[in-house]
Amino acid sequence: MKNNKFIKSTIILIVGGFITKILGMVIKIALTRSIGTEGISLYMLVLPTFNLFITLCNLGVPIAITKLVSEKKKSSKKIIIPTTYLILIYNLLLIIIIIIISPYLSSKLLHNSNTYYPLIAIGSTLPFIALSSIIKGYFFGKENVFPCSLSNIIEQLTRLILTVFVVSYMTKFGIVKAVTTVVLINIISEGISILVLTLFLPKEKIYKEDLKKDNSLLKEIFGISIPTTTSRLIGSITYFLEPIILTTILKYTGYSSDYITLEYGVINGYVYPLLLLPSFFTLAISSAILPVISNSYSNNNKVYAMKKLKQAIVFSLLVGIPCTILFIIVPDKLLGLIYNTNLGINYIKITAPFFLLHYIQAPLTSALTGIGLSKEAMKGTLYGGITKILSLIILSFLKIGLWSLIISSILNIVVVTGHHIYYVKKKIN
Repeated sequence: MKNNKFIKSTIILIVGGFITKILGMVIKIALTRSIGTEGISLYMLVLPTFNLFITLCNLGVPIAITKLVSEKKKSSKKIIIPTTYLILIYNLLLIIIIIIISPYLSSKLLHNSNTYYPLIAIGSTLPFIALSSIIKGYFFGKENVFPCSLSNIIEQLTRLILTVFVVSYMTKFGIVKAVTTVVLINIISEGISILVLTLFLPKEKIYKEDLKKDNSLLKEIFGISIPTTTSRLIGSITYFLEPIILTTILKYTGYSSDYITLEYGVINGYVYPLLLLPSFFTLAISSAILPVISNSYSNNNKVYAMKKLKQAIVFSLLVGIPCTILFIIVPDKLLGLIYNTNLGINYIKITAPFFLLHYIQAPLTSALTGIGLSKEAMKGTLYGGITKILSLIILSFLKIGLWSLIISSILNIVVVTGHHIYYVKKKIN
């Protein structure tokens, strides 16, 4: 019965994720046509800041909620309600921070005063994104993934409709207002998502005891969530430093800015997006496996937990291996079909086999979180990030062009995945 539930959850997440992915691509096309190259360029300047605050706004709490709800040791209401209050108060603080830093960020760091209003708009979206994520965390903990998949699809449909009609209309008033609207429509789309999710919530009475803080429980929640958020921040910082290191050292060793820009664009615009396509399936699998492993491990059923993890890895490889073979044999056909280019073929052929390790990384990370080793998962990400930065610096001096980035990225994948495998086997076996 449990096995069927896990497989059913995985299938729902994959199908829902596929539909969401398709809608996301359509939204990108609609957005490009609505605000044009100038608008997209402005939005891309704001997007890293937006992504950073999305990571910060929920502090990894949804993953902690999924773990604790799945263990069924405490009332779900006592887990979710006090945590939600704290996160919403914390989000008000983030809004104030964004308001304070936006003038400096837009003029001094982004060097574009037109980013000011889109940056300010980010703050108003954060409480909605955080609340939506928390409710989804609850449903994942209950292994009821249908509401999450349905809400994601409706959220994307809402975003698409608003992009086509509202954003297009706002272009009449200037690019800045149109891009600000692109940010603000997240309030409505996330709000609709929350409404859909609440339709599936159990109709239970809320008592005064449910509103009281349980300090030991909150400590447990943030003990899981803070390392998760830190892992994501480490990834963001590594990604932030990457182009700075590459540009500085490669220019120093004699490469032109045009060459660096072109090759870096090929790797991040074509090579990695293509190789990461199978990750869409593995992320769905990792979301389904987290509550299963948490529940099994908390009940001291290590054999079942390891069985489910192995099953998740097999499912990931069943998708990853055929894709990898295609990436190695016909990268030119895939690049031409998806991106209408043939740039990056050699990069893909060398990198593809190592991405098999990346495809099993997400289930391994979920397993570490499920067995209470979220700090070890964070350490793995940290070690991988340090390895990538140091190897990138050293290799960039060897005059091998952008292969320094390819090799350092491969080393990052090997270190993180190897670290995760070691600690999962050590804890569960």
